[in-house]
Amino acid sequence: MTGASSRTRRLRPLGGLLAAMAVALTGTRVSAIALPWFVLVTTGSATQTGLVAFCEMTPYVVVKALTGPLVDRAGPRVVSWSTDAVSAAAAGAVPLLHALDLLTFPVLLALVAVIGAVRGPGDLAKEVMVPDAAERAGVPLERATGLSGVTERLASTVGPAAGGLLVAVLGPLTGLVVNAVCFALGSLIIALALPRGMGRPADEAPADSGYWRRFGEGFAFLRGEPLLLTIIVMVGVTNLLDAAFSTVLLPVWAERSGNGPAAIGLSNGVWGATAVAGSLVAAAVAHRMPRRVVFFAGFLLAGAPRFLVLATGAPMWAVLAVFAASGAGGGFLNPILGAIAFERVPRGLRGRVNALGDAMAWAGIPLGGLAAGAAVAGFGLGPALVAGGAAYFLTTNLAALLPQWREMDRLRGRGARESRAAEPVA
Repeated sequence: MTGASSRTRRLRPLGGLLAAMAVALTGTRVSAIALPWFVLVTTGSATQTGLVAFCEMTPYVVVKALTGPLVDRAGPRVVSWSTDAVSAAAAGAVPLLHALDLLTFPVLLALVAVIGAVRGPGDLAKEVMVPDAAERAGVPLERATGLSGVTERLASTVGPAAGGLLVAVLGPLTGLVVNAVCFALGSLIIALALPRGMGRPADEAPADSGYWRRFGEGFAFLRGEPLLLTIIVMVGVTNLLDAAFSTVLLPVWAERSGNGPAAIGLSNGVWGATAVAGSLVAAAVAHRMPRRVVFFAGFLLAGAPRFLVLATGAPMWAVLAVFAASGAGGGFLNPILGAIAFERVPRGLRGRVNALGDAMAWAGIPLGGLAAGAAVAGFGLGPALVAGGAAYFLTTNLAALLPQWREMDRLRGRGARESRAAEPVA
């Protein structure tokens, strides 16, 4: 009994953090269904619906990029529970003001902008606490990052399904209430359930060090890390190609092939299910596998085949088989990417370096749909799919020839604080 109690206490840091991630991410995914539907049925305007999405995501990306120094200085735990509390209040204000007949469209945009602005640092703060939780739980870093990826993928699968059901049965306002409750629960878990001392401030800069100096230290560190910079650039390109695929190329294929929108949902569902399975396998065994081989094999499966199978006009069963293999390969990527970043970045710089890295990696996402639309209009769907698959292959697998990839395993098994404590920041 004592052994079981001790093991429970040891796993509490990681379990609590994953629980907070799960409820916050699930609430966000529910809102992603409920909020656009609420705007559409109350305004009847697709333009206003799109504007609401823009007003949430733009502050998310911008504020997340700028708040890395704050997360390091204030501590990720404080930032996480406080931003989730603000998100809960702003999300709850939408149905409340609507019930009181006080919710104008500008007020809705302002509330959505607040939610997006505080979600960015809140998500970053939880991400930064993963290595601390893994260390306290005695869990290999690949396993902890793998479980984090499983949590995210499950939330991305369960949340939209729950959101669609809630909206269909009880209406969109119920979904917004659920979103507020999820944020509030996530805030309470981080504030009250995690062990004392976890997520404390990590900024080792002098007390009088200014914001921009600390912000610049993140850039200075990245300039001195060729492997991290290469990963960020590569992921930025693949994110652009993924956005092009999901927002334009896959829907156009579904329409022109006659498979219809059901094919989009079925393909994405198969991909998501096998990605969860891949993440679970990675969480169990990735720490014992050669990173470089697994990393590029995962990208080989996850990227180009999806584009090429659609370009060949293959039957639906073949498309689903390729998407299943693609999802399984993709499930191995985030555990390795997360472990490398956490091993190489000192604890005192994790907030600002992760924030800058995420912003750079996401920068191309808004351009993906525009590029794909122009390619389909100018050259046709088939050539656009082939070009996208070729770009994915060249970006990921031929990039393996660069010498910096040999560094992938150099710091394996050692935390950044141990392995980099003596190194200067710049």
